[in-house]
Amino acid sequence: MTALFALATSLLWGLADFGGGLLTRRTPALTVVVVSQTIAVAVLGTVVAFTGGWSEAGPLLWYAVAAGVVGPVAMLSFYKALALGPMGVVSPLGSLGVVVPVSVGLLLGERPGVLQFAGIGVAVAGVLLAGGPELRGAPVQRQAIWLTLLAAFGFGSVMALIAEASTTITGLFLALFVQRVTNVLVGGAALYVSVKRGGRALPEGGGPGLVVRSLPALAFVGLADVAANGTYSIAAQQGPVAVAAVLASLYPVVTALAARGVLKERLRAVQAAGAGLALVGTVLLATG
Repeated sequence: MTALFALATSLLWGLADFGGGLLTRRTPALTVVVVSQTIAVAVLGTVVAFTGGWSEAGPLLWYAVAAGVVGPVAMLSFYKALALGPMGVVSPLGSLGVVVPVSVGLLLGERPGVLQFAGIGVAVAGVLLAGGPELRGAPVQRQAIWLTLLAAFGFGSVMALIAEASTTITGLFLALFVQRVTNVLVGGAALYVSVKRGGRALPEGGGPGLVVRSLPALAFVGLADVAANGTYSIAAQQGPVAVAAVLASLYPVVTALAARGVLKERLRAVQAAGAGLALVGTVLLATG
């Protein structure tokens, strides 16, 4: 069950990242974050109301609040790093966030078997290669490296925090709702500051109409991200966090394959090799 839910997480995150990447080509990243997460808040609020999730309120929700604060900071750091580029360096480095939940699991006393340890190493290598690392070319700005590492730490921290935010399904709905409300508050504040400093909130040349037409895609991105957090939390509770975290972190492979299938982007040889290694690592983790 751990492998199943973790792989579902990687699929959902990969598709959400692909959709978000397409949207941010025309719409400011902060607007994509705020609108997509606001839609998620509305849906989750309805779910919490119908399931009686409010009864699960307790101290564990502070983990959800922390995840809601860290998430937007990590995402904005990642987008800024991508802008400084090159993407072939930034994207693989961003996947290093898996080290955080894996380390948490080991500190809590988890001891994966030999095959699972081998699977972790192979899968992480596959994820890094699937991002298409640029081993040659122009030097990378130091700021881009630091921003990417900050984003990676943030992404990994969100995985670790959301896994601790609830112990029941109804509690999970409430935790995800709290996380998303926090996301909107933090992202909205950042968007307000950005606009005050001369940044754009609406697509250039498209205006509000483009945002309205993009609502189905924005809803998909927001809800897929929420669902991914939910399936990851379940995966981490069902089995070793280290295994769940690594399998859930295969999402760059999904994003690369989606770009290949939808945008007809050709996978570089290193990306194809990375996808193959990630698959081998998945098999080792699932059977170990």
